[in-house]
Amino acid sequence: MKISVALAAYHGERYIEAQITSILAQLGETDELIVSDDDPGGATGELVRRMAAADPRIRCLEGPRQGVVKNFEHALRHCSGDVIFLSDQDDVWLPGKVAAVTAAIEGGADLVLHDAKVTDADLNEIAPSYFAQHGCTRSFLRTLLRNTYVGCCMAFTRQVLTESTPFPGDVPMHDWWIALCALRRGRKVALLHEPLLLWRRHDGNVTGGKTAFADKLRWRLVLLRALTRRQ
Repeated sequence: MKISVALAAYHGERYIEAQITSILAQLGETDELIVSDDDPGGATGELVRRMAAADPRIRCLEGPRQGVVKNFEHALRHCSGDVIFLSDQDDVWLPGKVAAVTAAIEGGADLVLHDAKVTDADLNEIAPSYFAQHGCTRSFLRTLLRNTYVGCCMAFTRQVLTESTPFPGDVPMHDWWIALCALRRGRKVALLHEPLLLWRRHDGNVTGGKTAFADKLRWRLVLLRALTRRQ
């Protein structure tokens, strides 16, 4: 079972080395880490290319410069593995993450969502469980109404990747879209209640900000329309 990790990078030089190091420690020799850098020529790309020169499992790509969703899609298009993990640039994978997730997939899961410890910028624990704060569900309707599928805690099979790509041009977030596609098709989702990630929250996070009610409503209508077309 080959593993691909799709990592979307953008001005991530402050934390990305620690994240890549934590990922590589759990990958096998034939696995791969695909980094799509949406600011080519910057410090992040320079750092990743330097790490790639020392480890052939890393591939650093020039991103499309069209925002986080397209950047993740670009990384995903270059993944060749049987199982695909999503990764942000600023978290830290805890030991045992890959083993726990791949065991769930070998047990029949098509998509895995695991818990995480929430930390500040310096990895000091803010909350011991993301699930306890935000919940988790296998319900399509509940996920449409309130997304709890964060990409940094997700992995899925190539079948799920095939069914959810290419992304519609107007979907609000890649992880939400992938989860809804899998749930809509009745794919088996495993919820792992063990925290397998340090989810770093800081002022420079690309996602996780406040959203106006009108945008929330519009996003759900966009998702429903896109799912109907994809079905």
